[in-house]
Amino acid sequence: MNAPEGFRITRFAMEMAMALFTALFGVVVIIGAREYGTAWSEFGPEPGFFPFYVGLLICLASAGVLYEAFARHRGPDETFASGIQLGRIAAFFGPMAAFVVVSVFLGLYVGTALYLFGVMVVQGGYSVARSLIVSLGVTVATYVLFEIWFQVPLLKGPLEASLGL
Repeated sequence: MNAPEGFRITRFAMEMAMALFTALFGVVVIIGAREYGTAWSEFGPEPGFFPFYVGLLICLASAGVLYEAFARHRGPDETFASGIQLGRIAAFFGPMAAFVVVSVFLGLYVGTALYLFGVMVVQGGYSVARSLIVSLGVTVATYVLFEIWFQVPLLKGPLEASLGL
């Protein structure tokens, strides 16, 4: 999973993107906080008081990052990540994103088993038999630990329902 060799992201573009992303996150926090009230009532601060100011601080910090990005603009030559580096990042985060999606639809135990098996075989180069033993063993151990010992039910899917777990 490699990006094209000549592909790269400049540091300036990444700083701009992160500043805008965090500013958007701050705005979402502010809007959410306003739904619960941000004033000071006779009983103390309303529930949205603290999140409102946290969102405001996030927006101010984002503006500072944006200012620094323009003030220290380093030109198009400074690379944040090359195509090879981006490919490695995608190889690391791709399986984790797939784990989250699979866990939502098939349950956490099936997602854990598939994630461990896939990562061990594809990225780790382990044999299929060893990967199968480890992934199923970890999944069973996780089930025993959470469901039986701690009695904390985790996200289950159709397989667990069909097995009556």
